[in-house]
Amino acid sequence: MIRLWLVCSFILLFARPARGQQDGSDVADMATRLAALTAVTGYERAMVDTLLRVIPGSRRDRAGNARLALSGGSAKRLVACPLDEPGFVVGRVREDGYLTLRRVPGPVPPLFDQQVEGQRVTVHSRWGAVPGVVAVRSIHLTRGRDTLSDAPFTVDNAYVDVGAHSAAGVTALGIGVLAPVTLAKRPHLYGNGLLAAPAAGRRAACGALVLAVEQSVLRAKLLPPVTVAFVVEQNLDERGLATLANELGPFEETLLLDGRSGARGSLQQGPDADESTRWPGLGRVTRWSLSVRYAGTPVETVALADADSLRQALVRWIGGGQ
Repeated sequence: MIRLWLVCSFILLFARPARGQQDGSDVADMATRLAALTAVTGYERAMVDTLLRVIPGSRRDRAGNARLALSGGSAKRLVACPLDEPGFVVGRVREDGYLTLRRVPGPVPPLFDQQVEGQRVTVHSRWGAVPGVVAVRSIHLTRGRDTLSDAPFTVDNAYVDVGAHSAAGVTALGIGVLAPVTLAKRPHLYGNGLLAAPAAGRRAACGALVLAVEQSVLRAKLLPPVTVAFVVEQNLDERGLATLANELGPFEETLLLDGRSGARGSLQQGPDADESTRWPGLGRVTRWSLSVRYAGTPVETVALADADSLRQALVRWIGGGQ
């Protein structure tokens, strides 16, 4: 038994890099893990729960953000990564067991509604994820019609089938009005270190921040004061970010992370005067964005090498350097 215990300990010790020695595989694992989770605007609690388990010492604040203070003293710097994504909620449960949808408030990318037509979705019930599919019009019933003149598919045309034959069957699944609904999450690693998933850029940026915190926490006592936050409702009214500005501010400097369209191999960096004006408590605001392709689509794609470069840059920034 002692020999077996020693062998197992050896495997666990060398199976992954030590804390503070992350490599690209860690970024791939974390980005993929976060990309598989759902965080519809206003319904980010499950993702925050995951981050609270992953990041020792973090806590949930009154806005629902996950946050962590590194080093002692008053927090003078803030680094924040938004968690939320556009999505839908159940608008009505029909007597025949179908669900209708309503879009969550906030900006959406072009053709957002059309992305779910005929696609697999996940309805998040009180008891867990329930698979479903958005119905499409019968090709037999539309035969002979001038379908090119029909109006484009919208959320008002969506009927979700979760396998129930009645409203009672839907209730038995734990599904009710306002249950969040998203495309079924199937993060896909392909090519030379590419990750495709809805909101892949934002998820990879948050994953890079998680790993940067893990690497920095070992020397937290030596760091200049910094607050790390994963914020909610950024796509709605920035309630999570506003809470940090009003409760912990004024900050000297705030760094916001995200993903946006751009050429692979580059980290987009620049001041964000609009955020500085809107929330004076944030101080001087800078935005770092991972470059993505096919932004706002189910196959939004980010390069994991870029995410790892962001991780390294964040370690330097948290440590007080650039």
